[in-house]
Amino acid sequence: MKKYSFWAILLIVVLSFVLRFYKVTEDPPSLNWDETSIGFNAYSILKTGKDEWNKPFPIHFKAYGEYKLPLQIYLSIPGIYVFGLNELGVRITPVVYGTLTVLLLFFLAKELFDSEVAAMVSAFLLGVSPWHIHLTRASFESSLATFWIVLGMWFLVKGFKKEKWFVFSMIPFALSMFTYNSARIFAPMFLFTTLIIYRKKLIESKKIILISLIVFTILLIPLAPFLLSGERSARYKLVSITDDPGLIPRINENRGNSHLPQPLPHLVHNKVTYVAFYFVRNYLAHFTPEFLFISGAPHKQHHLQNMGELYLLQAPFLLAGLFALFYLRNRFKGLLFAWLLLAFVPVAVTQDSIPHALRTLIAAPFYQLVCGLGFVFISRWFRGKAFIKVLSSFTLFSMIIISITYYLYNYYVIYPIAYSRDWQYGYKQVVNYIALHKAEYDEIVFTRHYGEPHMFTLFYLNYDPARYQNDPSLVRFETNNWVWVLRFDKFYFPDLGDKGTQFVDIVKASPSKKLLFIGRKGDLPQDLPRLLSINFLNGENAFDIVAVNNSLSKQKP
Repeated sequence: MKKYSFWAILLIVVLSFVLRFYKVTEDPPSLNWDETSIGFNAYSILKTGKDEWNKPFPIHFKAYGEYKLPLQIYLSIPGIYVFGLNELGVRITPVVYGTLTVLLLFFLAKELFDSEVAAMVSAFLLGVSPWHIHLTRASFESSLATFWIVLGMWFLVKGFKKEKWFVFSMIPFALSMFTYNSARIFAPMFLFTTLIIYRKKLIESKKIILISLIVFTILLIPLAPFLLSGERSARYKLVSITDDPGLIPRINENRGNSHLPQPLPHLVHNKVTYVAFYFVRNYLAHFTPEFLFISGAPHKQHHLQNMGELYLLQAPFLLAGLFALFYLRNRFKGLLFAWLLLAFVPVAVTQDSIPHALRTLIAAPFYQLVCGLGFVFISRWFRGKAFIKVLSSFTLFSMIIISITYYLYNYYVIYPIAYSRDWQYGYKQVVNYIALHKAEYDEIVFTRHYGEPHMFTLFYLNYDPARYQNDPSLVRFETNNWVWVLRFDKFYFPDLGDKGTQFVDIVKASPSKKLLFIGRKGDLPQDLPRLLSINFLNGENAFDIVAVNNSLSKQKP
């Protein structure tokens, strides 16, 4: 590596770290329920060697009933050990591996294109990528999967020069399958496709390829019991297009409205044709200009709204890079296109928030790589044209500054205020109040309307995991493949809007208790004084806290 390249990549890595670390405890504006779950289970393993369900060192964490894959949780333990069970303790882990992914992409691009300039541009684009920054400032498993996939790609490409690297590449590819469900589908499909595309080359190394496959298989042995159990489908049932409750009614309705002669309505309108239609629609939605350059993904936790997953200025370089892959006859174009085309297969079988930035993050490095190649390809046109080269460089530099500034302003200034509700803002403030006043009440009633109040309570109280694991008052129930905690300790988590669990019902059922209620504005009587009101950052009401002293009212004459 040339000296200037060393300093350039060092600056890119430092910039990448700063963009991921700056105000990481404040933006996103709150931990979401998955982050608190990851954090508390890591804390529980650290303190007791068991998860929240009292299972020692599990390979799959039952969590809310969706069975989280283990690697994100285990790798969060060092951060929590150093910084404590708090926002920084949870989010420092994705900041670190997110930054390292940028560095790995530099090495991967250098192997792919044999160009340090293409490598630096690729790394820079990932370092400032709205897609990647957003999902490495919070604890999302997909960003960890992306880290392992990029590392595996680098080792795999090195294997075409030195065969031993084929074996080493199996380790990160296997580890990716312990991070995120999309990677469990992508990794084996990608490796199989690579075997097919490069079979002539790989058959010359059949001994090392056989060893590589054996290593990959051995590393996946811990997954076998889970894959053979009913737990395997828990997460899939929550998101699959085949489990959409409206699918069969829509099929029946369209059959009934069809004017085709029998049996054509059954042949045209059936589960196979509809699933195929939704699969293709979902898949293609991720290749549109809207997703890539204009509006991005609709899920507000996963992407800054009203801008694409890529900067608009990347469009010409992306097109140029795609052309260059064929024009320059790059030997790895098959590998790169397999990466792109297979990355969107897992999300195509899901039904919510399409297009989806989180489940497709493993595709993000591909776009930066191709743009890096496109930059080098375009720059060759300006050789010997000094004035045009200077003018185009100035224009490009200005566009980069404007694009990044626009993104950062929207992310740091507008996003946390506009979307704090989507990040479950307010739970920390509620639990901080509870921590100060818990001893004053016999029971604390905390609405579950926004989802998972028990986990936020455990997390922000730094609740003793051993005490929770063995709490005799712990009550859970399952509905729609999701587990809810109804009670533990002196906490009660009803949906205060439901019949039978409304404010009046709970007060009547607890005639001798001093109660603390946490609910939404409409859940609680307007005439009761608010001990504390908590608003989302846009000023809308999130929680109200009121007290009812039934024990005193009973003593009145």
